[in-house]
Order: sequence, then structure tokens, then C-alpha cells
Amino acid sequence: MEINDPTIFLHYLASTHQRTRRVIACIPPDDIEWTPTAGKFSFGDLVRHLANIERYMYAENVHGKPSRYAGQGRECAEGHEATIAYYDRLHEESRVLFAALSAEQMHAKCVTPAGVSMTTYKWLRAMFEHEAHHRGQLYLMLGLRGVATPPLYGLTAEELAEKSRVP
Repeated sequence: MEINDPTIFLHYLASTHQRTRRVIACIPPDDIEWTPTAGKFSFGDLVRHLANIERYMYAENVHGKPSRYAGQGRECAEGHEATIAYYDRLHEESRVLFAALSAEQMHAKCVTPAGVSMTTYKWLRAMFEHEAHHRGQLYLMLGLRGVATPPLYGLTAEELAEKSRVP
């Protein structure tokens, strides 16, 4: 798959976002600010972080602008419903900005917050890795809370093992 093509990138963005959104939907409302240990991200912090990084760092950088990421605290959105609505709103804003990228822009350079010049589609590829990292945190944290989660690609590990048995 070549995410350097704007159409393919937008399709991959939609499917990646959908997988993350399914896990976010599992967060119990009363647990939105639960954290596994003091000083670490809560569920709400992770959701707001994903929204803010996508919108205020990646979507800005790929348009030649500096990062406007200012954190993931409750000042962005507080409470379960508001936090998820915030995530959805910022994702839609990001999607619109990403959809405006041409094929030429996807192959041009952008500058990361660290001051590194990088091909735009490669910087966006890092965005997917970042999201997958935090999606894994959400899965782990939900597991710690005893919350059932959807399998990432349609099967749990146990279901895959069962289907993989040779008769």
C-alpha cells in the first residue's frame, strides 16, 4: 500500500480511525479520567492527545505550519461525552485538511516540530504509528479495568488459534 497517494492515504486514515474509535467507544463514562498510576495519561488524556496531535501537529505540519499542540488536559474537553465529541470534531477538521493535500504536496517536504525536514507522506506514516501506539495503551488500560474490547481485525487471539488448527 502506498500512502503517498492522497486517495489511498484518506482511505487508510478512515480505516485506522475507525479501529481506534471502536476502542474509544468501550471506555466506560465513569472511567474517562481513570489512570493506571499517578502522573500517567488517563483515558480522557489519551483521547484528547490523539485528537490534538492529529489536528494541531500533523495537519498543521503538512501544510507548512508549525505545531500548535498545547497538551491534552481537561481544558480541551471535560467529561466522557464532551471528550469523545472533541475527538470526533478534531478528526473531521484534520480529515478535511488532509484531503486538501495534492499528490505533489504528499511528496514534498514538511518540517516536524523537532525541526527535521521530512517527506510529507512519511511524516503522515509516523502519525499512524503514533495512533497505533496509543490504541494499544487504550486496549491495555481497558483490560486492566476488566472491559471487553473488540478484536482489532475481526478475531481474538484465541479465535485465530482455534481457526488455525489443522484437522
